[in-house]
Amino acid sequence: MPLMRDHRFVSDPFVKISHDDTIPEAGDIVIPLERFEDAAHRLDRATGRLGIHIANTTAPASLKQLFNSVDLISVAFPAFNDGRGFSIAKRLRSLGFTGILRATGPLIADQYAHAKACGFDELDIPETVAARQGEDQWKKGVSAISLGYQRGYHRPSTILDRRRAAQ
Repeated sequence: MPLMRDHRFVSDPFVKISHDDTIPEAGDIVIPLERFEDAAHRLDRATGRLGIHIANTTAPASLKQLFNSVDLISVAFPAFNDGRGFSIAKRLRSLGFTGILRATGPLIADQYAHAKACGFDELDIPETVAARQGEDQWKKGVSAISLGYQRGYHRPSTILDRRRAAQ
């Protein structure tokens, strides 16, 4: 899947490992959360970065003990209209996760600004979405909303804050 980071499509340095794949000894990988114990042997050696992929039903607080062990958390978005992943991202950031936060699934360009405001660093989208919405649409999507009603990870002030400051 194409990876949208810093307002452009980039190559993904992480290899996605499924439930049945062998975990390689070296390289940057993303594994399902359920396989974290299988990859624990990699934590003591500098063999590459480790990421976990979580469902959009995972309780963010249950991951706190893994924050120092993983470099990336990938949050599943099964559909573009299922926004639970946005809440998870905001909660992970408020709990102190400072690594890479990735949204994975069929999000659309119009959701890019909101994803960034919730704390996502990058979006891993399907080929079909990338073909339908090119890089230019994603750039427009992230800059289309300059103010919001909620404070965000990349948006420290709100419309109300600006109104109060103008008084």
